[in-house]
Amino acid sequence: MNRHTKIAIFVAPILLLGGYIASDYYLEHQAAQNRVFQLVPEGHCDVINEKCVLKAGDFKINVFDRRGSTSVNSTFPIDRAAFFIVDSEQEVESYQLAMGETPYYWSRLTTLRERIANKGAKQKLRVIIEIKGGKYISEFYTQTVR
Repeated sequence: MNRHTKIAIFVAPILLLGGYIASDYYLEHQAAQNRVFQLVPEGHCDVINEKCVLKAGDFKINVFDRRGSTSVNSTFPIDRAAFFIVDSEQEVESYQLAMGETPYYWSRLTTLRERIANKGAKQKLRVIIEIKGGKYISEFYTQTVR
């Protein structure tokens, strides 16, 4: 075995390990960049009857209201969540949601149930979810079916 082969055998594992560490840093840096994704409703949204799922790729959130507390639960842990009720004059009521027992569940008391308690009532809503620098946003309508 010549000298060049011995050096290559010695240096190759070091380069392999260095490349692995460098690629990990690069991917972590890419994941932390600010990005915006649109959440789209899966079918009809009825927040009062707990049938409103929004999705963007593998990420899904469920928006529902129980006894005046509007909640969001998700498939991935959330860093921050905001909920907005938009009236007919485009006036916005904003609510910063608070984390529940885990970062998958967020909720807050809102006036949503008062606005759409009756069958057929329709309301425009907005949601902004933040996860590791990525923002997931949606503007959608909820309509009470029963």
